[in-house]
Amino acid sequence: MRSGKHRYSVLLPTYNERENIGIIVALLVKTLEAEKLNFEVIIVDDNSPDGTQDVVRQLQQAYGEDRILLRARPGKLGLGTAYMYGLKHARGDFIIIMDADLSHHPKYIPEMIRVQAASGHDIVSGTRYAPGGGVAGWDFRRKLTSRGANVLASTLLQPRASDLTGSFRLYRTDALARLMPACRARGYAFQMEIMVRACNAGMRVGEVPIVFVDRLYGASKLGGAEIWMFLKGLAWLLVTT
Repeated sequence: MRSGKHRYSVLLPTYNERENIGIIVALLVKTLEAEKLNFEVIIVDDNSPDGTQDVVRQLQQAYGEDRILLRARPGKLGLGTAYMYGLKHARGDFIIIMDADLSHHPKYIPEMIRVQAASGHDIVSGTRYAPGGGVAGWDFRRKLTSRGANVLASTLLQPRASDLTGSFRLYRTDALARLMPACRARGYAFQMEIMVRACNAGMRVGEVPIVFVDRLYGASKLGGAEIWMFLKGLAWLLVTT
């Protein structure tokens, strides 16, 4: 892949990802270097008590502080604000947002970049709900919950996107900077809100099928509070968009 002069900033929000962060960074570096891309990995850590930041500092020694950036925050302030914080420190023309828990494999990034380059899309979203996409490692109840949330949001909000609740996306940095100030959601509903606002603003959205894999290490951050915030965010968007 010819990357030209473009730089790609990968944002990884983390909280207690000590067991995963080294693996995902190694996979990112291997994948992006193979494509001869100019990139940086920005890790926004919310004061993880498990030593995540210590592992990141070791990664900086291995790969360089100019390539692996640690941007720590004083505590858990919400997923949406972590993206906003990371955006302030990003130097790339494009921003890739993904999970740090190995649910999203970097192998899909080159195809996302190719789709964007061919079409000029403002956003390319990794979707679980297109042919070739899917979920591995979830039980039936969790699959039903995720699928139900996505169908509910898509039916009520009618965006031009098949995976509103996914969090693996490539953005043009200028597009993301335009969308961020309008977003109110701070938790998992952020993914839904930013896609709805992008579609309403007439931004061009492309999709690449991905297989989401449930985390191997650590505990999921998705709980009852986040589900409630998602429902509140859905109601807010239904009224305001």
